[in-house]
Amino acid sequence: MKFRLFLLVLFPLLSACYFAPGPDVQTKSAEVKKPRKVETRLDTFAREYSRYFEEQFRLTNTPGAALVIVKDSQVLFIKGYGPRVYGQPDSIDENTVFRIGSLSKGFAGVLTGLLVQDSLLHWTDRVQEYYPGFVLRDRKQASRVELWHLLSHTTGLPYHAFTNLIEKDFSVDRIVQEYFPTAPVSGKEGEFYAYQNAALCIIEQVMQQKTGKTYGQLLTEEIFLPLGMRHASFDYQSLMQEPDKTPPHVPVGWGLWRADKISPAYYNATAAGGINASISDMGQWLLMLLGQKPQVIEPTTLDEVFRPVVKTDKERRIFPRWLPRDAASYAMGWRVLDDHGDTIIYHGGYVNGYKSEIAFNRKDGVGICALFNAATPLSNDCVPAFFEKWKEMK
Repeated sequence: MKFRLFLLVLFPLLSACYFAPGPDVQTKSAEVKKPRKVETRLDTFAREYSRYFEEQFRLTNTPGAALVIVKDSQVLFIKGYGPRVYGQPDSIDENTVFRIGSLSKGFAGVLTGLLVQDSLLHWTDRVQEYYPGFVLRDRKQASRVELWHLLSHTTGLPYHAFTNLIEKDFSVDRIVQEYFPTAPVSGKEGEFYAYQNAALCIIEQVMQQKTGKTYGQLLTEEIFLPLGMRHASFDYQSLMQEPDKTPPHVPVGWGLWRADKISPAYYNATAAGGINASISDMGQWLLMLLGQKPQVIEPTTLDEVFRPVVKTDKERRIFPRWLPRDAASYAMGWRVLDDHGDTIIYHGGYVNGYKSEIAFNRKDGVGICALFNAATPLSNDCVPAFFEKWKEMK
């Protein structure tokens, strides 16, 4: 783990769009004549999808968004859309910071994988080995719960157990100590799936007990710094101090929006929904998830993180107009979707009025992330449209 702390990271200067030179490339057409670039099929795909995204951005009256597309080791396209604050002139760019909500769960799965990779943890370690305070009404079941159960929402707890207390700013430790012992068990660990926030965040206490470092320290040292995620953070104070950020927005009439307050909610549950990031950060994150950063995480570790462990067909349907109910499973902080034979790794996020989407196909080496500063219909359609257009291009 220590060798990653001293990696030299190149921070690529990304332009507002891949097709234009970056801000540090000060070429003048009168002085330098470059040969005309021949557009590839990938260029065409990125251009056509970005045209779709921009058109839907306008049609849905979305106040602000940011989009990144990656292919193999390349950031194919990156751009911000709309103002940071509705009615004001400053525009969203590739470094504007959003809250990413439940996309944070994917970081928890990968960070656990990194500690497993370094032999500090094992997926099958019992939670009580590190956190004896984890107790359920069924004491025997609690004693059997393992780390992978936390990350796959298969502890046996009912749907969204004590999420209401997370939203009341109770600490996870208090919730676990005072309320988990009274929690009914709805199914067998490892077999019964029910989406969680509080239970998943127990992984933070496990990591701190094992390493002596906070979850935020580990995120920074193991992921943010090695990947060059310069704008990523995990707390309310960091976001409030960030000059290039966009607040959430609420509708006040058709096509009209009002900037809302940034809430401290869910920063008490970082693993579940407390990360802040820009779209340039998420582009680097996507490259790592596609296996392009083997110096940070081994491909076999990613295989373990993305291995589906439980079907989620009893949950609300994921993309009902695109995939059948039985096409979705859950892995370690990630959803795994069967797109008619193609495997799509996916997660969506919603917190404090922000929405976010991330999805990628490891076999094809292609991925997308979109961040929004409002609850917009575009967030529901951008991922299916991306892979439908990708298939057409292939």
